[in-house]
Amino acid sequence: MRCAVVGAGAWGSALATRLAQSPHDIRLWAYEDDVVDAINRTHANPRFLPHIALPPSIVASTTMRDVVSGADLVVMVAPSHVTRAVAAMVHPYLSPHAVIIVASKGIEQHTLALMTTVVEDVFDMRGVVALSGPSFALEVARGQPTALVAASSDRHCAELVQQVFRSPTLRVYTQDDVIGVELGGALKNVIAVATGIAEGLELGFNARAALITRGLAEMTRLGTALGAHQATFAGLAGMGDLVLTCTGKLSRNRTLGLDIGRGQTLDEALAGRDTVAEGVITTRAAKALATRHGVAMPIVDAVYAVLFDGQSPHDAITELMSRDLRPERDT
Repeated sequence: MRCAVVGAGAWGSALATRLAQSPHDIRLWAYEDDVVDAINRTHANPRFLPHIALPPSIVASTTMRDVVSGADLVVMVAPSHVTRAVAAMVHPYLSPHAVIIVASKGIEQHTLALMTTVVEDVFDMRGVVALSGPSFALEVARGQPTALVAASSDRHCAELVQQVFRSPTLRVYTQDDVIGVELGGALKNVIAVATGIAEGLELGFNARAALITRGLAEMTRLGTALGAHQATFAGLAGMGDLVLTCTGKLSRNRTLGLDIGRGQTLDEALAGRDTVAEGVITTRAAKALATRHGVAMPIVDAVYAVLFDGQSPHDAITELMSRDLRPERDT
């Protein structure tokens, strides 16, 4: 197969590396000239995925036509806030038979649309596959064991993605709950910011466990309001990704929260980062979605207040702990 990976950040480079383990023709689109030069000349991406040797079969380009034309499989891995614009660049060169995978995690701010919806709107098609689950790019690129979920309304497309990515170190399950899989992948980043803040305040493991568990309850509450299956949030794209992102040292969103909990402002925590902390963008969208659907999400509200309203992390935690008492399960 000819495979196009659109986005050469850490995750896009890692997925291209895994695809290249099979005899596919792999083309990788990057926005940055230096990234393309490094991949083609030294078979590495030191800017976004340092210390990883990329297979020589991966060919990078900044020209979308060269990457996408004739591709049987197109993997969209651009950050959520530019996914629509990048998809518009892909569209003119898209083959009608191509299977589309969206591996970006997030919610579009102005429309509150999930990433598969954004791509389907631009491409005027259905059956796009969402690829998500607990996965640090560095570990996937190293070939460490990982399990993901391929979710689509088109079972054939989901099963094709499952087969294409399967390897001794990468196991892919299929799902039809696209909303649940995508929301899990997006919202866990907000909860990871919260757990990072608590860690920065040195509140202990009890607080982290409480935030993860109640964060999962919030994710499930919003997901089911949008039509997702409750059980999806107990799976890889829900609890699995949430635990990894809230506890792993490679988590950008946890690290951002950690810096803020230790006293940095949002601007200071973001300064000098090449990579995107999707939790910041998703916090705005998650709060807006919760308001639109009348869903209570107090942890999301607290993260929003700290990031954008200037509330101190200590006061935000105090308010969370002082809320009216209630049953654990929603009635």
